[in-house]
Order: sequence, then C-alpha cells, then structure tokens
Amino acid sequence: MSDPEEIKKLEARAHGMLPGVAGIALFMLVLTMVNAFAALNGKFGGGAGKYGVLALCTLLAAGVFGLLRLRRWGWALVLGGCLTLCLGNLFVFEKTHAGPFLVQGLFALVFFLYLVRTEVRDRLR
Repeated sequence: MSDPEEIKKLEARAHGMLPGVAGIALFMLVLTMVNAFAALNGKFGGGAGKYGVLALCTLLAAGVFGLLRLRRWGWALVLGGCLTLCLGNLFVFEKTHAGPFLVQGLFALVFFLYLVRTEVRDRLR
C-alpha cells in the first residue's frame, strides 16, 4: 500500500502549472503584443480592422494573465484565442496558399488541443 503522506505530497504538487501551459501563455502574450503594435501602426487598415484587432488583443492579453493565475475564465479566453488564430491562419492559407500560414495554423491547433486536455482543466480554479 502507498503511504498517505506520500499521496498528500503528490496531490499538492499536482496543482501547479504545467510547463506547456506556461509556454503557450508566453507565446500568446508575445503574439498579442506583436499584433497590437501592428494594428497601432496601421498594418490592418485604419477602420474597423484596426479596432477589431485591438479588441481581440485586449481580450487575449487579459486571458493570458488569467491563465497564468490558473483561472478558468483565462483558460477559456486563451482557448478561444487559439481556435480563432488557427481558423484565421487556415482561412488565409486557403486564400493565398502561402505555407507559413498553414504552419502557424497547425501550431495554434496543437496549442488548442493541448489546452483542452483533462490534465490542464483539472488544475484550473
């Protein structure tokens, strides 16, 4: 039989953040900052596109900081951001047939599939 004290130590250690979650959060934060600066410099146009990208970047940045604190709402925002990023990149790839968009879309899909794992969801509050 297992020692009850050893079980308590393992349960306490299991409530921390997974390294993949921290990596995804860091990547999404960098991506959010790059897109926000690009929107401010007019790369997405001057009207609705600019403000739409800034709104999405604001939501994603809030979600990243919520995910780093292991909050369920932060996880949900980052999960939605990963799915939106994946679908957006695959849509642009379908229109332009430029390979980098396919690679970026597949990375975002891998991040999405990692975040929906049971091990990740169990550690959220």
